[in-house]
Amino acid sequence: MRVTQRSSRLLLLAACIALPMGLLAARPPRVLPLAVASAGPGRLAIARLQYEGGGDWYANPSSLPNLIRAIAERTALPIERAEAKVTLTDSALFDFPFLHATGHGEMKLSEVEVRRLREYLTRGGFLHVDDNYGLDESFRREIARVFPDRPLVEVPFSHPIYRIVYDFPTGPVKVHEHDGKPAKGYGIFIGNRLALYYTFSADLGNGWEDVGTYPDPPALHEQALRLGVNLFTYAVTSRVQP
Repeated sequence: MRVTQRSSRLLLLAACIALPMGLLAARPPRVLPLAVASAGPGRLAIARLQYEGGGDWYANPSSLPNLIRAIAERTALPIERAEAKVTLTDSALFDFPFLHATGHGEMKLSEVEVRRLREYLTRGGFLHVDDNYGLDESFRREIARVFPDRPLVEVPFSHPIYRIVYDFPTGPVKVHEHDGKPAKGYGIFIGNRLALYYTFSADLGNGWEDVGTYPDPPALHEQALRLGVNLFTYAVTSRVQP
């Protein structure tokens, strides 16, 4: 049976919205792997982006394992359970529908990396960047090199990324204080698709880390994980098919 781009997206979405409304440990009914096997090329996996410039791209070591576990337990998406690590020049870059980047320091992209990131995003990839309090200036400079004609804009609260699985009617959750500024979610759109989502003054990745890593209440950890589930679900169900 031939599966169209539209039908494969609907199958993926149907697979992931049968979510439990209770505790993280509750598991929803699974669907047959065939329902998501036609989602397109690449793997349902999350990769941490390794970049140059001196920033600690490896920050928040328990964040992605916890997010991956939440996606696996709360959805029927057959996500790979191991966090991957890639550079923008890695031959496996286009295998991953979801990249995550964070850090406190400097991000610097080469001309080759600028071209590769632009190609990755325009071909259907999704990048989530989480400012870990220190990345903002260099990230904004580098992403302006990637898309000089597409500025970062605040993502409206009505966007599916805030309601595809869990509801966030006022936007991204704020985990830690950043000079008293509110949490913001910025993005770059390619057509109608949100290709890049940037959480600023939020420390979302800190919220994904093991409970007890920071003196945050478990409820805040839960809210951060819920938004992460939304991000991944949106990324894989909106992915452009070649």
